[in-house]
Amino acid sequence: MKIRNSLKSAKLREKDCRIVRRKGRVYIINKRHPRYKARQG
Repeated sequence: MKIRNSLKSAKLREKDCRIVRRKGRVYIINKRHPRYKARQG
């Protein structure tokens, strides 16, 4: 999982990316391509 300070650029890579907030952190999850997982903070 990549730790990024900006997730907007990570979201634009794939149309299936979803932004999820869990426990105060922002995650990007992608069911089809799990390599696009990212976390902010």
